[in-house]
Amino acid sequence: MSPSPACLSLIRRYESLRLKAYLCPAGVWTCGWGHTRGVKPGDTCTPEQAEAWLLEDTGREAEILSRIVKVPLAQGQIDSLVSLAFNMRGGAAALPKKAPKLWAKLHAGDVRGAADEFLDMDRATMPDGTRVVLPGLTRRRREERAMFLEGSCEKS
Repeated sequence: MSPSPACLSLIRRYESLRLKAYLCPAGVWTCGWGHTRGVKPGDTCTPEQAEAWLLEDTGREAEILSRIVKVPLAQGQIDSLVSLAFNMRGGAAALPKKAPKLWAKLHAGDVRGAADEFLDMDRATMPDGTRVVLPGLTRRRREERAMFLEGSCEKS
């Protein structure tokens, strides 16, 4: 199980390439294409390092998903789950806890229901603990939902 170029493209559209560390809206230090692991204030990267991090990060999420998902997945489902996990604190390992309805529907074979759960994942926890709907997350989750349904019998 590995992310396709379509997955990487979707992530790039929403993450933007930043060569200097910045605080994302949720208060997490980020650099490159949404890379957060070990990033601290003042860190920088090259475009090449950003690409390497993106491949490492998405590869790690796909590897974790391959261990914890117990049903067969189409490529679009892999890609959308990798994108979601990449964008969530805790990554793929946190999906069962942070998206329990999506997780349950996925494992019950409810493709449409699982896809629809992406739409409820458009809130970010801010540094003060409040949950805020972010329009960029709403757009991203719609694209991930469409990608999840791509190649399945449950299109649209």
